[in-house]
Amino acid sequence: MSLAIDAMKQAFAAFSDGKALVPPRIHLPIAPHAGLSLIMPSFVDADATSAQALAVKVVSLFDGNQARGLARIQAAVVVLEPDTGRPIALLDGAMLTAIRTAAASGAATDLLARRDCRTLALFGAGVQARTHLIAICSVRPIERVFLHSRTPSKVAELIAAFAKHPVVKAQLIVADSPRQALADSDIVCATTTSRVPIFEDGDLKPGVHINAVGSFTPQAREVPPETVCRALVVVDSRHAAWEEAGDLIQPLQAGLIGREHIHAELGELVLGRRAGRADDRQITFFKSVGLAVQDAVAARAALENAAQLKLGQEVAW
Repeated sequence: MSLAIDAMKQAFAAFSDGKALVPPRIHLPIAPHAGLSLIMPSFVDADATSAQALAVKVVSLFDGNQARGLARIQAAVVVLEPDTGRPIALLDGAMLTAIRTAAASGAATDLLARRDCRTLALFGAGVQARTHLIAICSVRPIERVFLHSRTPSKVAELIAAFAKHPVVKAQLIVADSPRQALADSDIVCATTTSRVPIFEDGDLKPGVHINAVGSFTPQAREVPPETVCRALVVVDSRHAAWEEAGDLIQPLQAGLIGREHIHAELGELVLGRRAGRADDRQITFFKSVGLAVQDAVAARAALENAAQLKLGQEVAW
């Protein structure tokens, strides 16, 4: 995860520096099967070819998969040789997405959260919740984690899975309500599929940092508008945020904020072009909808490590 967080800082810096070509992702509704497929290409330029990255991800979300014993999210990443276009690898896109999304939140937390943060509120108990738990514990010495989900059985499974985790040393505590989860939390991660805010603004501690990654359509949001209005807002991409981030689009449409309310892109913080947190009582909010540049850079890092460790299966092409 630490390597992934560093890779995401590189990815966002390249994006905000104009060195990444990231066309708008294609939304392909599969109405007969209650599904949605997203096609996400990206090219990252660099002086050396070895530092460039070229990849295409296809990620699908099918609501009926659970009834078939399949994960809701299915994905694959095709990695191409930057100077020839030759396909060189096929990666499990679902796992790569889970890791790189959490790593982005880890990078944002490292840049925006107070250094003395010790407690985390984690909303959701799926794959993203698990990778976010690892990411946050990789950048802050978390001692207690308050878990809240609409599915208690998944919370129990998550707790069991992290019983002897090498990175997550924190005490994992089940919270019966969002208010209980937030009462003593310095960092909040929202990783749910909710279409409406999952907590009340008044329940947040002063100085809290929030990561929200669950919603990626204008119709869905996890964070209440009152929180958005008073927070320092950082996004992965201004353009993508105003196209897809319901957490921001809905307050904008209601006349509660203007487009200038976005303080910075995460890459601008990495590059030092924009400042982060102003004081210990300020609420900071990182809203991510996900960018293809993350997949391209994460895939490049994964392939480099696989080559060093002699992992993976080679196939004739």
